[in-house]
Amino acid sequence: MAPLGPRLGAPRGQARRRCRLRGVGGVVLASAPHPAPREPRRRGAGAVISATRRGLRAIRSLRERRRTELCALLATDSAQAALALHGTPLLLLDPERVRAQYRRLSAALPSVRFHYAVTALPHSAVVDVLAEEGCGFDVASGDELALVRRHGVAAGRLIHTHPVRKPAEIADALAAGVRTFVVDSETELEKFRDAAPDVRVLVRLSFRSPQGGSDASAKFGVGPFAAGRLVARARELGVRVAGFSFHTGRLDDPERLADAVADALTLMRHLEDELGIRFEILDIGGGFPVAYDTDVCSIEEFGAVIEPLLAPHARRLRIIAEPGRILAAEAMALVTSVVGIAERADGRWYHLDDGVHGAYSSVTADDVRPLVYALRELGQTAADSESRRWATLAGPTCDSADVVAREVLLPELAVGDLLASPAMGAYTIAAGSSFNGRAVTPVAVVVQGPSTGPVATRERMPEAVAVA
Repeated sequence: MAPLGPRLGAPRGQARRRCRLRGVGGVVLASAPHPAPREPRRRGAGAVISATRRGLRAIRSLRERRRTELCALLATDSAQAALALHGTPLLLLDPERVRAQYRRLSAALPSVRFHYAVTALPHSAVVDVLAEEGCGFDVASGDELALVRRHGVAAGRLIHTHPVRKPAEIADALAAGVRTFVVDSETELEKFRDAAPDVRVLVRLSFRSPQGGSDASAKFGVGPFAAGRLVARARELGVRVAGFSFHTGRLDDPERLADAVADALTLMRHLEDELGIRFEILDIGGGFPVAYDTDVCSIEEFGAVIEPLLAPHARRLRIIAEPGRILAAEAMALVTSVVGIAERADGRWYHLDDGVHGAYSSVTADDVRPLVYALRELGQTAADSESRRWATLAGPTCDSADVVAREVLLPELAVGDLLASPAMGAYTIAAGSSFNGRAVTPVAVVVQGPSTGPVATRERMPEAVAVA
């Protein structure tokens, strides 16, 4: 019996010609037919060369765009004051970039209500601007819940999406007023057996994408048959299942999300007909892409594909999403300094005062390849390639794996020279540690334009995720 869709319970790559689902009552559901995959069209050498040139132009365009953004950020009075006061390493956070991204996302997907994934960047300034915009919040721990509640966010705007929790964590969330939770096992359902009638759960579905940038269903989620059984079991326990959630992982193609949405809607209709129930919520997760070292589909391109699928269901269902990376990444930049220089068998090495155990944690934990610029060359309209050389960038710890990047083209640097990396807002400080006894990289909140107020504020670590 074929699984529903190419990722719901099965790795992507299995051909989907006609999907069939046998429900919990034995009824067979056939989805709309899907054409067999076409044989890839062979391209000549000229087409390959042309595509390569387009790709290189896109990369150059991205690098220049990031260069311009860094120049604007570092030229602000508050950024200059923060660097003069605090030195490096230092993360510079512009909360207005978060606000701008939220508005773009809302315009591209008007049928969706957003709950910011606090895990991406659990910072007070981010919570404040998104609360002002009317955004909801997705929390995955008691500490994240406490952070959001301290900023006066109403409990009705929160969802708790970690599928596995201690009973005490559930009790604390319920006491705080949270009423929507995610589950993916009968064990978790049992924890809600005695919950109040207004408490609702979403069953998390599995959409495997092992070849993508991340596979968020490798650890969590269930296939369609198990989902049906969980819904039936919830009815026996008196637990209210309001709908389904899923997370496809980091997306590089809107069609992956479109397939997941279509499959989830098909499953919901089938179970509604079979069990005589009505679902209320569809949570389409997050994973919207961010351009780190290569260009990606824009928010608007995602909206053009996804919104037409969601709009017909927006009156009947509350459609929500959990954006994190796309809101936070471009709002923060990292400034580091060179603390050591060495000539090794593979060339020049620059040792920095931050690395993969700190703000560059996303390099190893999230497979991110950050761009790195020497500050003194940011203002140049064209880089002088003759004065630049390939180098390896290493972090400050004694760990030999603490390598930020290899084969980075940089000018000749000296100890004390500054480097900057853009798009460092997502899963950086949130995943950093105090390895070697080093403090987690502090954050300075900056504002664009002339500063007439106090010097930029600084947080050594967001309160909610402080490292002991």
